[in-house]
Amino acid sequence: MKEQLESLNTVTINFGEGGMMIVNIILAFVMFGVALGIKMNALKDIIHKPKSIMVGMLLQWFALPAITFVIAMALSPYITPMIALGMILIASCPGGNISNFLSALSNGNIALSVSLTAITTAFSPIITPFNFFFWGNLYSHFISVKNDIPQLVIPFFPMLEQILLLLGLPVVLGLLFARYFPVATKKITAPLQGLSVLLFVGMVAVAFVQNFQIFIDNIFYVFFIVALHNGAALATGYFGGRLARLKECNVRTLTVETGIQNSGLGLILLFNPAVFPPETWHGHYGGMLFMTAWWGIWHIISGLCVSYYFRSKDK
Repeated sequence: MKEQLESLNTVTINFGEGGMMIVNIILAFVMFGVALGIKMNALKDIIHKPKSIMVGMLLQWFALPAITFVIAMALSPYITPMIALGMILIASCPGGNISNFLSALSNGNIALSVSLTAITTAFSPIITPFNFFFWGNLYSHFISVKNDIPQLVIPFFPMLEQILLLLGLPVVLGLLFARYFPVATKKITAPLQGLSVLLFVGMVAVAFVQNFQIFIDNIFYVFFIVALHNGAALATGYFGGRLARLKECNVRTLTVETGIQNSGLGLILLFNPAVFPPETWHGHYGGMLFMTAWWGIWHIISGLCVSYYFRSKDK
């Protein structure tokens, strides 16, 4: 299995300077659309309804990356370091905006879902690079000692700078637009978010089409690892909510919120040579790319299954 997955590391994706600018614009467009759906009142919920939100933040910002690290270490004899770092990168990303729809489908607490998405997105310029830097370096240190491989260079400040520019600025602009142009926001939010998703899917398809056969050759292993990781994320949200003795609707929301990550942000960072320069990583981070891309597909499938299960319990 490990030898098979090594072939993924040979994958390189180079958009060129012009192509990278288009990629960055697409991400900014996506995050602007996400910000339009964020209500400023959501941030006030931390004060009025602190318990559920604090538990959700703890699960996403600490529990999920920590559990991901443990899984990566347990699987280290069978997976490559790039696959493991891809898992850590996904766990470091904020919640995905599709979680709001899935939370509603689950008969969960939609207000809590929106609040958590807003908070994790707003703080992701700091939390995402910190978690990837901390847990990535910790994994790299242990695996280097154990397997005698070169210790990897995990970026922090380059990632922080890029996220602030590519994610922070569009989010702020989106929040301001929604605040001062509420009528226009109601009209454009749904079509803008739909268009942004289509643009992003098209970008990913273009990026991976030349490496499609390599992905097909490894689909079984990638599928298994992502399913295991995503299942652990969903379980973290569910049992975390149960341990905190939250209401059933809040437990459902935390399950969805912890299991649905913004893998699109992870892909954009991997595509960006300012964050992952090919000369530093020797161009060998294809495993991270494939893990992050497949998570973006699989968490929608698993999220729908979990949501329909929760909904069926009410019947």
